[in-house]
Amino acid sequence: MTRIGIAASTTQAAHRYRQSLQCRGSDVQVLLPQSHGNPADLIETLDGLLLSGGELADDRLCEAAPEVAHRDALDLSLLKEALERDVPVLCICRGMQVLNLAFGGGLVRDVVGYEMEEKDGKWASTYHKVYVSPGSKLGAIIGAGAFYRVNSRHQRGLREAQKASRLLASSYSLPDGIIEGLESPAHSWVIGVQCHPEREDEVPKAFLNLFAGFLEWAERF
Repeated sequence: MTRIGIAASTTQAAHRYRQSLQCRGSDVQVLLPQSHGNPADLIETLDGLLLSGGELADDRLCEAAPEVAHRDALDLSLLKEALERDVPVLCICRGMQVLNLAFGGGLVRDVVGYEMEEKDGKWASTYHKVYVSPGSKLGAIIGAGAFYRVNSRHQRGLREAQKASRLLASSYSLPDGIIEGLESPAHSWVIGVQCHPEREDEVPKAFLNLFAGFLEWAERF
């Protein structure tokens, strides 16, 4: 059985990601900022790493609030070890932003129209359309050259000017150029998406293939 590590702020925050992986036959270990142990030792025990969503990633790490700085430090250290070993990595929302930061990119600090909205006293996803680029790994998994309506729950993001040069943009929101997917051509399977496929009822079924593809590569690893 494949063993996937989920980097998250709390056990509760990891719940949906855990469900999406476990229902597809994976064993899961939740990795928390305050109790994660040595990153190199942890990665040695895993077949794949998932960087989940959560608090806003911050490109000014030394100035971030403590809880954000701890989480960013955990994600960055785990990602570094995973990349060195070519461990399959799936990055979701803030996880995709951390991936870009790890490769030397930046962030747009406030993007308009992508944040959650309040409905009946609760925070709910908003939605927009993204285009998936032909020739990308993401496109091979979910279908390229097409528009998809996906959920959105983020306040920070990136455009081409902020994208790390060694990463490939695999999906865009065309009206404003916000990048919705990233991947590393230098690694076997390192993919990031800005939407939340773990909220399975809020994305097209094709996006759920991300979990199947991720676990397939984790099993190979």
